[in-house]
Amino acid sequence: MSKIDTQKQKILIVGSNGMLGQRLIEHYLTDENTDLLCSSIEEKSLIENVNYFCADITDKKTIGKIIKEFKPDFIINAAAYTDVDRSETERVLAQKINVEGVANLANYSSVVNSHLIYISTDYVFDGIKGPYSEDDIPNPINYYGKTKLAGENAIKKYDTKHTILRTNVLFGLGKNVKSDFVKWFIESLRNNKPVQIVDDQINNPTYVDDLVDAIGRVIEYKKKGLFNIGGAEFLNRYEFALRIADFFGFDKSLITPVKTEVFNQPARRPLKSGLITLKAETELGYKPSSYEEIFIKIKKRMSV
Repeated sequence: MSKIDTQKQKILIVGSNGMLGQRLIEHYLTDENTDLLCSSIEEKSLIENVNYFCADITDKKTIGKIIKEFKPDFIINAAAYTDVDRSETERVLAQKINVEGVANLANYSSVVNSHLIYISTDYVFDGIKGPYSEDDIPNPINYYGKTKLAGENAIKKYDTKHTILRTNVLFGLGKNVKSDFVKWFIESLRNNKPVQIVDDQINNPTYVDDLVDAIGRVIEYKKKGLFNIGGAEFLNRYEFALRIADFFGFDKSLITPVKTEVFNQPARRPLKSGLITLKAETELGYKPSSYEEIFIKIKKRMSV
């Protein structure tokens, strides 16, 4: 009997130096059935032994050349302008990365018949009547949320296979990445630094490895459409902080609950938010980890 020639799937990770990008690399790097190409705006990859190109998704010519030459089966867009407050003043840059850059990916994805996977956010909602399902109508209240929704719509203008994954309060670990809420909180309490945590923002925080798992399932099942990806429980940020403090044995007297308005941030935040993941659980087999399981993994990696 002759051997069956199984062709490798080609995956392009854009924004591979970010937290999500790094975890995606680690997930696929040892997969013998995957031909992996990585790209980020930095000169070098933060993870060694990967095929890497320095590219800016807003550079239409360069990103187009990479996509047309590699001809990926899947493009995962892990690149984004994510500074919510600075988006209010750096609107041109936020628009360029989160909308024009995404449109570039969608354009060339359609040219080579790739399947584009786009990571969006619960910030496309106003946070009045959350948690939200995929059927709820978006109504962003800050400029970051508006650009992410515009990015979703930019993809739909092109005749390309695509999947949009909305997530919220993404957290995890990575090399040389900015601190997310959990990492910042752990480092603060480990150094006995008092912190103020809002108790009026409700979400179901998403562990980055759970998002990687969801992306893997989209690729495995070739699923198209819109899916919510979130954590196992809905709780306010203060409650989440107490869970972390309990697990790691930190002094909870260092934590003071406050209202969002105390910080007088440039960008408004959705308060009653969070994402219902029933569709992803049903159609993708997605199952979010418990927060205790996640904290065990983080403790092991941080050597706390």
